[in-house]
Amino acid sequence: MKVITSLGDFPAARGALTSPVGFVPTMGYLHEGHLSLARMARESCAAVIASIFVNPTQFAPTEDLAAYPRDLDRDLELLEAEGVDLVLAPSDNGALYPPGYDTWVDVAGLTHRLEGASRPTHFRGVATVVAKLFNIVQPQHAYFGQKDAQQALVIRRLIRDLNFPIALHLGPTIREADGLAMSSRNAYLTPEQRGAAPILRRCLDHVERLYAEGERDGDVLRRAMGEILDAEPLALPDYISVADLESLEEIASVTGKALVSLAVRVGKTRLIDNTILPPGSGLF
Repeated sequence: MKVITSLGDFPAARGALTSPVGFVPTMGYLHEGHLSLARMARESCAAVIASIFVNPTQFAPTEDLAAYPRDLDRDLELLEAEGVDLVLAPSDNGALYPPGYDTWVDVAGLTHRLEGASRPTHFRGVATVVAKLFNIVQPQHAYFGQKDAQQALVIRRLIRDLNFPIALHLGPTIREADGLAMSSRNAYLTPEQRGAAPILRRCLDHVERLYAEGERDGDVLRRAMGEILDAEPLALPDYISVADLESLEEIASVTGKALVSLAVRVGKTRLIDNTILPPGSGLF
């Protein structure tokens, strides 16, 4: 596995790879969710590229950029064990955002709700860095996870609207044994908070049961999740949503596919999770 830290050295390393190339963009501190995407890429592509870059533009000034967990040596060992061929790990932010940088990618509509309403600059940073990485890496396939469902929908729109010749693939949310969605930010949780964190999955499980019993009223489903969260003193909801899968607008009744999602602060750590109704139908 070759590791490139300078953008100037990347084209030669990329040019040595056989197509099709699969790309797994990450912010590092890897867990099984990331590795499952690398495996998906390895199974279907001649070569696999991963990136490790903690993108500063998707963090608000009040968020956890400086504290975001990092362990590059461990990440590289894990990626090499999964058969990744090439890793792009820029050594400084200036490689992607040089002095005077002032060009941004905005995906309107989808980015104004849910995560976008709570974190107004987040998706501008995500869309911009993903577009830049797509241009640099030139993959034929890209791999993202369902845990960040809204992000995946934004990337799908980005690929469509900017005519990137890239096939987007979605991997399932990978969970701990107690149902907590794997996330690099789980490392922030204290033992007590970690014990409370699976409440997000319990909310989603309850909604799936209600749906299976015939419940379709959006307010009833949202209220049911809120009642579960109210019973956990360590959980502070940011949003609780039952939304149309295409527009992400809140719906009065589930008549087709819907994205059920929530963001919850457990202590100072903000966790997200989601499921799709009908269960098992998939985001795409």
